[in-house]
Amino acid sequence: MRILVAIGFFAAAVLPAAAQQEFTATLTGHAVLPADTLVPAPADAPESVKTSGKFAGKTPVRAADAPGDGPSLPLNGQPVQGFSGIRKLDDGTFLVLTDNGFGAKLNSPDAMLMFHHVTPDFETGEVEILKTTFLNDPDKVVPFLIAGEASDKRYLTGWDFDIEGFQPVGDKIFIGDEFGPYIIVVDRETGRVEEFFETFLGDKKVQSPDHYEFRLSDPHADAPAVNLKRSRGYEGFAASVDGKTLYPLLEGPIWDADSKSYEKVDGTEALRILEFDVAGRKFTGRSWLYPLEADGNAIGDFNMIDETRGLVIERDNGQGDAELACKDGATDGCFTSPAKLKRVYLINMDGVADGEPVKKVGYIDLLNIQDPDGIARIGKREDGRFTFPFVTIEDVDRIDETHIIVANDNNYPFSKGRSASELDNNEFVTLEVGEFLKAK
Repeated sequence: MRILVAIGFFAAAVLPAAAQQEFTATLTGHAVLPADTLVPAPADAPESVKTSGKFAGKTPVRAADAPGDGPSLPLNGQPVQGFSGIRKLDDGTFLVLTDNGFGAKLNSPDAMLMFHHVTPDFETGEVEILKTTFLNDPDKVVPFLIAGEASDKRYLTGWDFDIEGFQPVGDKIFIGDEFGPYIIVVDRETGRVEEFFETFLGDKKVQSPDHYEFRLSDPHADAPAVNLKRSRGYEGFAASVDGKTLYPLLEGPIWDADSKSYEKVDGTEALRILEFDVAGRKFTGRSWLYPLEADGNAIGDFNMIDETRGLVIERDNGQGDAELACKDGATDGCFTSPAKLKRVYLINMDGVADGEPVKKVGYIDLLNIQDPDGIARIGKREDGRFTFPFVTIEDVDRIDETHIIVANDNNYPFSKGRSASELDNNEFVTLEVGEFLKAK
């Protein structure tokens, strides 16, 4: 999010938003994992993580020694929530990644980091959790103090990392972190940390205010340069189809100290897509720019569909359908900032030179999904449309040549985007988008 790079990189033009084609998306499946879905901490985990949500600010509303099963905090176990990455497996099941917990570093030291093997059943609308794997660092690979430092297994928590994107490569899982930003490599079966990498763009280190050097450095020494906003590290984390290259995508623009501005394309903020060589375990130095539709937008996920094309979720920070926007000064039972832009973009990197902006080929509008057969299980509308109006939509992957899967991060127990009064569930939808996936 903050590496310094030549001004010439910004010169290339991109298609203006008006020239981008919108493609039709039709709902073909809808499965829901209830918001109040919890899993127990492992038996060998410290007592401090057997319950969660004890440090979440305006909550807890229960006594700390009387945790419940949701939705009020603290919780008796760990919430299966906040899905921030998804990958389809060859057998038709999926891996999903749970992010840092309760939304910030300081309030998540009892939120365990984990990924799940799941099966959404689009016939019944239910989601089965086949396995949950908790991240742990008994070999002390992580080079900084973690919340579970005193324990033997050293399970990782949302105090240590905010894991927002991942890729299975062989028997390893490569995970992108938003705090540092960092890349960690874990064993796919056990979640054991094996490798740790900091982020570089060329010879410049990318660092946010949460990078560990800012906590451990000599206070009298020259402070390292911050070139990325807090919590704007890796959000997308794509891989080439052969698994040899990773394409980590930052959520925020890098700060250019020379021009004293964030990186932009045609006057609008742009994000860096970096390149990481899996075999060499290093950043190649090459990168590309992803131009946002508006300053302040964010991306939610990034997965490649072939050698040069990929899917990127781009979103604003609103939530809820526009029809339920607050009016006449009301604030209850309505949305103060309804969703306006929730899209999946198809990008093409073919022929794009190092440092230049990728081509945004077209998009589907997640606020305008067609549902002529009434497949929606919740959020059903009379106009034959289906919307995905969540503040954070952070999961997209291709299923086959005509379908994709999209899922939300429900920010449990805080977000209300489907309803102005009820907590968001974890929703998985499949969309028929054959023409979209063929676009070049």
